Formats: sequence, C-alpha cells, structure tokens
Amino acid sequence: MGYERGMLLSTDLWVGALIRRAELGGAFAVVARKGDPRAGAVLVKTYNRLEGVSRLYAEAFRGDGERVWMAPILSEQEPDLDRYIERAIRTDPDLWVVEIEDKQGRHFLTEPVEAR
Repeated sequence: MGYERGMLLSTDLWVGALIRRAELGGAFAVVARKGDPRAGAVLVKTYNRLEGVSRLYAEAFRGDGERVWMAPILSEQEPDLDRYIERAIRTDPDLWVVEIEDKQGRHFLTEPVEAR
C-alpha cells in the first residue's frame, strides 16, 4: 500500500514533478513503471554515469510522520537493484518505479535522504 504525499499531491503528480526537476537539472528521467495514480508507493533508481554506480531509494516514514528516503538495499550493482524492484512489484502491484540517469548520480528528491 502506498503513502500519501503531503495533503494534496497524488503519486502521479508527485512523480511528474520529480521527473521535471531531474530534466531541469540536465538529467534523463523516466517512469519505468506506473503504479496506482493516487497512492502508489515509489522507488527511485539512479545511475551515476561518471562512476558507473546505481542506487535505489524507497520512501519511508519516521516516527514523527516525516517522509524520508532510504536505501532498501545496499548494493550499487544495477542487476541487484533490478531484482529487488521485481520482488517489490510482486508484493505491491501499485508500486511506481522512476529511473534517473545523471552524470553526477543526483536523485533530485526534495525530502530528506537517510545516509547509507
């Protein structure tokens, strides 16, 4: 089951804003998988072209209700991340997957990102 993004934004609008931020920053971003447009959870996969490293970010909530992003898997190898995503989709068919390719590996998330 997905999480509500603020009080007003549906997942499809939030994902659209993320992709727009990435594109404005000079990155390539795409929705690799559409989930539930209103409340689907989101995974963000990044690829750093300079280092050849991929990272995966999943949304989570702190005890105070603040949304944060964290690495659900510590591997930086794309096949490992893809296997994780495949398992997550089987568990949550409403899941969205956004892929961002950036020469600096930026994620363009505006919420806090937990350190690895």
